[in-house]
Amino acid sequence: MSLPHAILTALLERPSSGLELTRRFDRSIGYFWSATHQQIYRELGRLEAEGYICTLPTEQPARGQKKSYEVLAAGRAELARWTAASQDPKPQRDVLLLRLRAAAVVGTAGLEADLRRHLELHRLQLAEYEEIQRRDFPPGKDAPEDRLRHLVLRAGIDLETFWTRWLGHALEELGELPGPS
Repeated sequence: MSLPHAILTALLERPSSGLELTRRFDRSIGYFWSATHQQIYRELGRLEAEGYICTLPTEQPARGQKKSYEVLAAGRAELARWTAASQDPKPQRDVLLLRLRAAAVVGTAGLEADLRRHLELHRLQLAEYEEIQRRDFPPGKDAPEDRLRHLVLRAGIDLETFWTRWLGHALEELGELPGPS
């Protein structure tokens, strides 16, 4: 149920067309809640049918013209209800951790290279988040909405920091194991 709420959030931040919304997802919300363009467009239709959003009027109606959407009062109320609701944490599911566990019984062939690849990917993502932080959250930018957005980014930075440290430790452990790795 979170994709509709991610879309409502993005549209409350700025009314957008479907294309603009998918681009914004690719640059911000998509870092922590991904969705394909098709999922976003499908959800826009559902949100409009449920009366949570509406199409903004256009100057000249034309076939194939992009529609822009804005959130209606019912959509804002639904987002506020969802935001205030309680939700339990979700269990961690990570294929890399499962593969590492499987390596304990079948061997570690090929695992070291993939751990190094993952480490590089997490380092790149960490660098990207740190650049966003430098660019978008300079000292003194402390309006309540900025502080909450920065908190979300900080979670991404902390998670990537965790993964880079953990993968470094995993590679050290793997290097100390007897036999081929």
